[in-house]
Amino acid sequence: MLYSLKQLQLVARRLKNEIMTLNLAARDPRTPWHAKAIIVFVVAYALSPIDLIPDFIPVLGYLDDLLLLPLGIYLAVKLIPAEVLTDARRRAAEMPSNLPKRWAAVFFIIMVWLVALVVVGILLARAFDAETVHLIGA
Repeated sequence: MLYSLKQLQLVARRLKNEIMTLNLAARDPRTPWHAKAIIVFVVAYALSPIDLIPDFIPVLGYLDDLLLLPLGIYLAVKLIPAEVLTDARRRAAEMPSNLPKRWAAVFFIIMVWLVALVVVGILLARAFDAETVHLIGA
């Protein structure tokens, strides 16, 4: 099942439009808080320069983009009320195709990744410390 370049461009354009739609829906007061929380993570992941699995790893590198992003979009869309989603899609279609650039969003993404790295670092330090204690026999 090979896709042509035009088909891939169409899919990419649709994903970008859905991200714009989610961005607008997150700002709507009719959107429930739990949908907004999912939207924040989906949009942050879509715009983040850091991937869960780096793209340079063959096959697996693009797997997170091909699975996680569409799943996150799907879940967010299911949680948004229909009238909010319709309104957000209409407004997204009327907007220029560029996603808004917000320095606060960049800062938020960087902070999320830094917190994640610190948590992983702490967990690894504890795991290695426990392993060292076990090897010593204390």
